[in-house]
Amino acid sequence: MTDLAALDVALLRAANPGPYTLSGTNTWIVGRDPAYVVDPGPLLEQHLAAIVAETDRRGGIGGIALTHGHADHAEAVGELRARTFSPALAAAAPGADVVLGDGDRFGPLRAIATPGHALDHVAFIFGGVCFTGDAVLGEGSVFVSPDRGAMTGYLRALRRLRELHLSVICPGHGPVVWDPAAKLEQYLRHRLERERRLLDALGRGLRTTGELLDEVWSDVGAALRPAAAATLAAHLDRLAERGLLPAGVERSTVRVGPV
Repeated sequence: MTDLAALDVALLRAANPGPYTLSGTNTWIVGRDPAYVVDPGPLLEQHLAAIVAETDRRGGIGGIALTHGHADHAEAVGELRARTFSPALAAAAPGADVVLGDGDRFGPLRAIATPGHALDHVAFIFGGVCFTGDAVLGEGSVFVSPDRGAMTGYLRALRRLRELHLSVICPGHGPVVWDPAAKLEQYLRHRLERERRLLDALGRGLRTTGELLDEVWSDVGAALRPAAAATLAAHLDRLAERGLLPAGVERSTVRVGPV
């Protein structure tokens, strides 16, 4: 294990803790002369001031990279640009100054498509470092959006990240992950175990969203139940793609908004 300073990476954590954000949103500062900002986070004055101070110390901002557009990662973009001579914004979503495709480079960063939590979600590679946004967290699991194909795309993305032989994962929330291979294997096992339990519940005749959540996501508290319902819908879509979904299963329309 090394440390972030040796990798020329700095972590600034926003003071926005919660059920979805854990201890707060992680903003990452990469390189210097100029530095690049990954996920500026929420619009909080103290957090913004810390970003500006750290990037000034590193020679200014060369660009801002977004893993996805949820407010807890992107809300501060406009104000940060206003304070720092409008550096270019790069994201996979339309409207960015640089619209990223899979494999595209932005300064020292390389974008890797990681759909699932959001369809336009990307991770960024910087040497052996991977900034995973909400594709992989430092602790716990992520919710997968109920968009068609999201779960299949998410599992594919996790396997692809595993093949990169990363040295460290810098997640959107939670602690730094110094054993990326083990974390990615854990994430894959977790999703496939949920699928196994879901198939078992469906095989026993459960069909409603409430029944399936009570049976398969019994470990999830009330605050995260909407996220579990969205992820359930994504799992059901994957089963339908594979011809494994029985008739008459209720599909939740719950969509977890940007947090």
